[in-house]
Amino acid sequence: HSPMYFFLSVLSFLDICYSSVVTPKLLVNFMASDKSISFKGCVVQLTFFVVHVTAESFLLASMAYDRFMAICRPLHYSSVMTTGTCLQLVAASYALGGVNSALQTGNVFALPFCGPNQVTHYFCDIPPLLHLACADTATARVVLYILSSLVTLVPAAVILTSYSLVLVAIGRMRSAAGREKALSTCASHFLAITIFYGTVVFTYVQPHGFTSDTSDQVVSVFYTIVIPMLNPFIYSLRN
Repeated sequence: HSPMYFFLSVLSFLDICYSSVVTPKLLVNFMASDKSISFKGCVVQLTFFVVHVTAESFLLASMAYDRFMAICRPLHYSSVMTTGTCLQLVAASYALGGVNSALQTGNVFALPFCGPNQVTHYFCDIPPLLHLACADTATARVVLYILSSLVTLVPAAVILTSYSLVLVAIGRMRSAAGREKALSTCASHFLAITIFYGTVVFTYVQPHGFTSDTSDQVVSVFYTIVIPMLNPFIYSLRN
């Protein structure tokens, strides 16, 4: 169980990090009359937000692989999911988050902003910033779509493959108690994955103009504040 709880602790840390990037400034804006953020502050906020959200996406894939090894390859589990392997998976998640953040942030702030720079959003996120650019954003939106698709679909493919094999393995179990135990360890994770990827796809992997600013704001509050609050409750259900 040690790798699973290690990944859960890292997931909790990521939830705290990317929620903390947004929430303090959001609360200040609610209480203050001056709802502004500096250009540098906007760059820093977007950079760290994308790092942690991307890292969480790949961490969820690592957790799915961990469940696959635990249920489908139990005899090899302890030799494969070592402390070193777990650390490498977390490090790779952060490294990919850093690369995606650098590309996404550079893609946005390479555009000219002529003003008035009024962000119709609760924080500096990519779609509302693209609305402010006073140049053609077609190429920037293609880059956004490609990068967002990669950091969503690649982990999603790992997750779907892992859980498909897990379900096959569970179906072959003769013991009802064994099937129930295996399903209980996966159900909470799968629920968290569905909520997280559903909101990410809704926000970033969709055609321009498909949703309104209001719906984008509601969804952004959901995945920046509500999901980090829900994850501890979701993962405690199996206990």
